[in-house]
Amino acid sequence: MAETELPAALRRLWRRPAAPRAGRPAELDVDSVVVAAVELADRDGLAGVTLQKVAQSLGFTKMALYRHVGSKEELFELMADHAAGPVPDLGEPPEWREGVRQWATAVRARYAEHPWLVDVPMAGPPRGPNAIGWMDALLRALRGTGLDLGTQAGVLNVLSGHVRNAAVLSRQYAAVDQAALERDYGRALAELVEPHRFPDAAVLFTAEVFEPAGGDPADHDLTFGLELILDGVAAVIARQ
Repeated sequence: MAETELPAALRRLWRRPAAPRAGRPAELDVDSVVVAAVELADRDGLAGVTLQKVAQSLGFTKMALYRHVGSKEELFELMADHAAGPVPDLGEPPEWREGVRQWATAVRARYAEHPWLVDVPMAGPPRGPNAIGWMDALLRALRGTGLDLGTQAGVLNVLSGHVRNAAVLSRQYAAVDQAALERDYGRALAELVEPHRFPDAAVLFTAEVFEPAGGDPADHDLTFGLELILDGVAAVIARQ
């Protein structure tokens, strides 16, 4: 596809210059709009970001933003790619599993820096330069596994979804005493779940699985699920 045929939103996402316009240079640009929007989101959450509020924070009218951002949905995509940032230097892991762990940990850290990222609607596959950078980093970790590229893309989708879900749970856990909630849940259900009616569930609730084990429940959920995924990937590699 020729440069001129690229959709305007994609050109802005990759900061490809549009055709020059006559008159004075623009006082606004995409970067200033996006940075202002991210600052609003970090302070007030994604719900606190509107084109009107971004414009006001920059001292411009809402209409002035439309030369640089075509819609609120486009602004969210620009914000998400900006907040994702470049991939940190993960070094050279000794083997693919550790490389994937490092990648997942780094992604989780970005969600912790910008919790509103989990609220950005998933309108399609990643297509911004920073998002592609994170994709490239995971593919690099999987390069020596022998997995075909379609399978590697599938692993990327599963891992991305797991880390995103862990970030959602972490934010929800932060609003309550999760350890106490799980403890009370387990003890209450142990009284209510009758063995003759729910034989296997009854064993679960009487096994004290929901008693506090220490540490951050969200971290445990992330690690537990990640290791299950890695075991599944290892099984696929072994079959090949």
